[in-house]
Amino acid sequence: MSNSNRITLPQLLFSVVLLLVSSGETLSGPLAANGCTGCHAVMLDGNHAMACTACHQGNDATKEKSVAHSGLIAQPAHPEAMARSCGPCHPHQVDGLRAASHFTLKNLVNLVRRAFGATADLQSMVEIPESDSPKDALALADDLLRRRCLRCHLYYKGDDYPAVTHGTGCAACHLGFQNGRLASHAFLATPGDSQCLSCHYGNRVGFDYYGRFEHDLNVEFRTPYTTKADHFRPFGVEYHELAADIHQQRGLACVDCHSGRELMGAGSPGPSCAGCHDAGQLEKNLPDRVRKSASGYIFLAGTEMKEHPLPIMTDPAHTSNKGKISCQACHAQWGFADFGKHLLRSEYDEYDHWDRLTTQESSEVTNLLENNTDFSKNEIFPAMKDKIHFRNQPGVWYKGYVMRRWETIFLEKDQEGNVSVVRPLLDFFLSWQDENGQVHFDSHPSEAGSNGLHRYTPHTTGKAGLFYRQRLENLHFAAAAEENKKGD
Repeated sequence: MSNSNRITLPQLLFSVVLLLVSSGETLSGPLAANGCTGCHAVMLDGNHAMACTACHQGNDATKEKSVAHSGLIAQPAHPEAMARSCGPCHPHQVDGLRAASHFTLKNLVNLVRRAFGATADLQSMVEIPESDSPKDALALADDLLRRRCLRCHLYYKGDDYPAVTHGTGCAACHLGFQNGRLASHAFLATPGDSQCLSCHYGNRVGFDYYGRFEHDLNVEFRTPYTTKADHFRPFGVEYHELAADIHQQRGLACVDCHSGRELMGAGSPGPSCAGCHDAGQLEKNLPDRVRKSASGYIFLAGTEMKEHPLPIMTDPAHTSNKGKISCQACHAQWGFADFGKHLLRSEYDEYDHWDRLTTQESSEVTNLLENNTDFSKNEIFPAMKDKIHFRNQPGVWYKGYVMRRWETIFLEKDQEGNVSVVRPLLDFFLSWQDENGQVHFDSHPSEAGSNGLHRYTPHTTGKAGLFYRQRLENLHFAAAAEENKKGD
């Protein structure tokens, strides 16, 4: 080998150090300099180019780990720390966030709790009572919320899947994660769709914006069918690729329509279709990203403010029932229709009958079932973490569906005659089997009635197409049939 191609020892050592620093690994010993960046490679954005101790506390005047980490705040953006870490520079945002529904989750929590008999609303998810041995259906539902449902909130990092692990508190939206790890310390002034989808995945609003619909959980309904190897599931379960929302196809991100004021404030109104597409409303008020042009109106999308011409409502159908029919009643291309959501809390250590249902939309439950249905592995005790205080508690919540489908848009008319899209959101059936196999609750239904139908806004917007009138006629037929049934 010639001298020009020979790698010297100093060059090799330098390459190793460079590789470790660039990969975010921690250095120790004589290679580490004083200060946090002596051990941690950190890239900051311009607005946060400050000492690490400004947010994380600790001691940056030493290279001794125990001394440097004394008083360390590992997650300064966490809800319990964000007031003293983020608050000094962002007081209004922190104060507003504490009352926002994205923070409290009180709308979802109270919706489920009332379906099982609650008569008073909670102000925040952290107020949900703990129920080790549920005495009634509401206590069982509370345990379901704390341990199975609430896996996407600002106190928790999310499930152990590459696309859904996120930061806590402010970092959930304003820091980027990749393959389940923090990708950069550079804060995002404007969150991208990957931040939104780390919570809004599965058969929930947000996933549908990208045309995604989860496969059923049974192994025969999932893909691939021909491999025995582990299948990569970034969101925890495979999904169908359906028609994406027209706004997504045109390149609009979630925050182009859902502003920070809406997401981080209490009672801030969300967007409306008419606010951007009704000429009369546009004449009175221009939304933040809408501008009037010589040819009509344009929408400015993204941080680069890309111009999109705004279509204006001109079809006579928009005026025939104005204010009575939601836009998505005609313009939603498809909706979520998961019927019969059965959830079983079980402390019983029998797993054979779950071998075709090991994919469970929960990394905790999936890992336990995959392990305990493999006779070559040591059995894991059936326990699940409480997502509010983070302690493991006996019992695992299993899930199954009677039917999952997307073809049909379901419409419902309220007491004022307004027609909206609905989905079977609250058709829960709860069961509980203790460690001895004794059944305490057996498919206890929610009290929501009408198949648990609840109003929602599918994010699957497109052209109304040829059959929008048929949707409304079918609704009127169903309403008339219901009236006749009452008369009988």
